[in-house]
Amino acid sequence: MGLAGKHAVITGGGRGIGAAIADSLSAAGAKVTIMGRNQEILDQKAKSLPDCFAISCDVTDELSVTNAFVMAKNHHGSVNILINNAGQAQSLPFKKTDRAHVQRMLDVNYIGPYLCIQTCLQDMVDGNNGRIINVASTAALKGYSYVTAYSAAKHAILGLTRSLALELANKGVTVNAVCPGFTNTDIARDAIKNIVAKTGRTENEAIAELTLHNPQKRLIEPCEVAETVLWLCGDKSASITGQAIAVAGGEVM
Repeated sequence: MGLAGKHAVITGGGRGIGAAIADSLSAAGAKVTIMGRNQEILDQKAKSLPDCFAISCDVTDELSVTNAFVMAKNHHGSVNILINNAGQAQSLPFKKTDRAHVQRMLDVNYIGPYLCIQTCLQDMVDGNNGRIINVASTAALKGYSYVTAYSAAKHAILGLTRSLALELANKGVTVNAVCPGFTNTDIARDAIKNIVAKTGRTENEAIAELTLHNPQKRLIEPCEVAETVLWLCGDKSASITGQAIAVAGGEVM
């Protein structure tokens, strides 16, 4: 699946799912720009890939996003592929959820992708070619206890995905969401530690709790999400737009 000559920007690209996506797109020939808040982690990842550019960026800050995309365009040219992967999850009972928590979940998981799309969309439309892929979650497709704000934000990004796909359907730009279940990343590991600390369960029991609704009874691996993203970036997926593809072992159908 050749992506030679394509410029792909991946937010949250230093580790986890974002790093796995960077590996896949780079191996397919894309020029990759990874963005995130920790420059040291980004630089370390960039060294492992050919033609990879690392830029510190806070996706919740409009000026930071604008500056980062200017730098990316100056280095690799116009953005052809945007992977909105940066995200944040925090579990709280609804009664303990305050407005600041809700705003934080919206800022990272919805406003961030919105700002990134706004910044590079015109070049995609002008070139009549583009791929926008929002890494959402199964929490965009169903409800989970104790993550009302996170789930609401992920539902919001799915609404943006579907509506924007219709606006761009005849402009050569596709917009899709990939919705992983609990994935073997820092977010899942933090959730496991939280369960262990608050309930006294063992680590294995905590993992079993997270994977309870996955028929395969396991965590998703980042490379599995990355391969789905890679397919959506290719020319042969040109008719796939406005979709939410679950990578979740059959949890959501």
